[in-house]
Amino acid sequence: MTVSTLPPLPRLLLEPIVRNALLEDLGLAGDITSNAVIPADHRSVVVMAAREPGVIAGLDAAELAFQLVDTAIVMNRNVMDGATVEPGDIIATIEGPSRGLLTAERTALNFLGHLSGIASVTARIVAAIAGSKASVACTRKTTPGLRAMEKYAVRAGGGMNHRFALYDAVLIKDNHIAVSGSVRHAIRRAKTGVGHLVKIEVEVDTLAQLQEAMEEGVDAVLLDNMTPEQLREAVHFVAGRAITEASGRINPQTAPAIAASGVDLISIGWLTHSAPVLDIGLDFKSQG
Repeated sequence: MTVSTLPPLPRLLLEPIVRNALLEDLGLAGDITSNAVIPADHRSVVVMAAREPGVIAGLDAAELAFQLVDTAIVMNRNVMDGATVEPGDIIATIEGPSRGLLTAERTALNFLGHLSGIASVTARIVAAIAGSKASVACTRKTTPGLRAMEKYAVRAGGGMNHRFALYDAVLIKDNHIAVSGSVRHAIRRAKTGVGHLVKIEVEVDTLAQLQEAMEEGVDAVLLDNMTPEQLREAVHFVAGRAITEASGRINPQTAPAIAASGVDLISIGWLTHSAPVLDIGLDFKSQG
């Protein structure tokens, strides 16, 4: 097993999320099926295996689901988060009381499949723009309550994270500009309203807005729904004075041309809000 260079999320952050998911499943009576059907002293060995190709993310959450149900359950990993798997590859072997294995199974697979799906689609975009200078970034379009985990999954797939929330950076979007009256007014107000360590990015739809933003001075510009030709012109105009970010209807087919425009970042909301689950199964290997 190789050692992952991807820093894990703290257990302190993961545990409340996983615990709440288990509580949602267990309700007020617990796993009445397993408790009725499976003897209390029955033990099993199971494996989690990939049923389609992809990139793994979420092993800590999956393991925590089993451990919170029964501390006697032990999970041994064959791969680490960020690893590429093929159909049939064994991801982990888990052994312990059969009741606990069955009780935690769905919660563990829900987290692992969802997060691995995000990592997998991120890796597809990263591969599609290989050779360009652009990086792939996620957005705040995340599942409520799962943002830290989903953004972690983007990192597992080779992407990077945009701001995590409303508090860690200024992003002036079209509606802010509409209320403020202009790009210029919005930027000036932002600069007087935040501290010197806070970065400011502004979304622009046209090259005229971009010129206004650069005259005021910002750290980054979000070039929204521009064609590759417009992006190329925008990158030339910015000339390294700010980070350039392309956004809007980007997919594996359109990403290469967008990256070739010379932008620094490609931000994609569907990485987290619409990624399909990676099919991972749990199979019993021995029982006793």
